[in-house]
Amino acid sequence: MGLLVLILGLILFFGVHTLTIQRKMRVQVIAATGEGGYKIGYALVSFAGLALIIWGFAKYRATGWIDVWNPPIALKHITVALMLPAIIMVVASYIRGRIYTTLKHPMLTGIKLWAAAHLLANGDLGSIILFGSFLAWAVYDRISLKSRSDAGAPPIPVGGPGNDLIAIAVGLVAYLALAFAFHPVVIGVPVVGV
Repeated sequence: MGLLVLILGLILFFGVHTLTIQRKMRVQVIAATGEGGYKIGYALVSFAGLALIIWGFAKYRATGWIDVWNPPIALKHITVALMLPAIIMVVASYIRGRIYTTLKHPMLTGIKLWAAAHLLANGDLGSIILFGSFLAWAVYDRISLKSRSDAGAPPIPVGGPGNDLIAIAVGLVAYLALAFAFHPVVIGVPVVGV
């Protein structure tokens, strides 16, 4: 049951996110619903998909765990180390500086690194479906960016190295909060001591 709910959540979440990539269809939806309607619908479907992903994955972990392979402990430590740059990249997509201009799409790069790192550390079927889906979507989205005819949004100003220092500091704080508070409490898996 948990896996089915997880998969349904992934379909909803990535379905609406793929609408962003399909520019002509996106324009048609905005024309039919208005800009506000599009944004509200997008947010609601994204939230519903995310809620189903979280609930389905939790249910799967509690009642339907299926091992595919057993990752060595060293891969778990590598995952912990890779999460810091992944989080900094995601933060750098909002606090734009040289990291942003170098990577061009730090959000997608961060998601790819997050997903790939978690695939290294988790050998169960649910994790492979969850993190593999995020990795596949991020790769697909990055490839689609090369063929899009419009930018999709107005350009956001890019700052200098000061913004990078802020992104690194915020990323470090977020990393520590996720590692020591969120992950063990919400996910149920301690990051330290694995």
